[in-house]
Formats: sequence, C-alpha cells, structure tokens
Amino acid sequence: MMTASTYAPGRAARHLYREVAIASQTDQAADAHHLVTLLFEGLFESIAHGRGAIQRGDIEAKCKALTRAVAIVDQGLRAALDLRQGGPLARDLHDLYAYVTMRLTRANLESNLTALDECAVLMQPLAEAWASIKPTTEHASSGA
Repeated sequence: MMTASTYAPGRAARHLYREVAIASQTDQAADAHHLVTLLFEGLFESIAHGRGAIQRGDIEAKCKALTRAVAIVDQGLRAALDLRQGGPLARDLHDLYAYVTMRLTRANLESNLTALDECAVLMQPLAEAWASIKPTTEHASSGA
C-alpha cells in the first residue's frame, strides 16, 4: 500500500492531486451519464403520462406531459450534442431528436397515440444503448 510518506512532500501533493483529479473526472463523467439517463427516464415517463391523458381526454394534462417531453428531447438531449466533435453520429442524433420533437408536437396537437408510440420506439434503443455504456467509477490505481 502506498502512502503519502512514500513520496517527497512535493511529490506526495502532486500524486494526491492527480488522484483527486482522476476521481473528479470519473465522477463528472458518471454524473453527466446519469443526467442523460434521467432525461431518457423523464422522456418515457412524460410519454406515458401524455398517453394516459389522451385516453382520459384530459387536455391540460396531455399538454403538460407532452410539452415536457418536447423540452427533454429538444432542450436536453439535442442541445447537449457537440456537433463539431461528435461527427456524423452527433449529426444523426440531432436529426433524430428534431424528428422526435416534431412528432411529439404533432401528437400533442392531434392527440395522436400512434405518434407517441413511434417516439417511444425510436428512443428506446438509444436509452438502452446509453445505459449499456455507463462509465465505471473505479479506476486503475498505480501500485509499487
């Protein structure tokens, strides 16, 4: 086991700083991943609430739920994309999110359950893929 006394004082501080920085980066990546996961969960919850509201004829609840779903896709998922660094995948996701936003809006305007189903079917594989790439919070430590 390595301790701070293993290093000269300046070296120990640099080592501890590097360990904290690595842990922080890992935590930030995990937090960012978790936030996107929450966006997907919120989207599916909003679609389900919108579906229920349409079936009950509750226009106010439908509008609230589907407006939230649109905001999640447009202001959450699509706005977070880095089109310059993400390349073709980011552009494809941007286009998909624009399409889903449009279909959610139509579903809201027309009380269209088929459009809601389509949005859920399109987004489910993305949510599953996202969940499968969850970053690990463990990192390899150097030993001596």
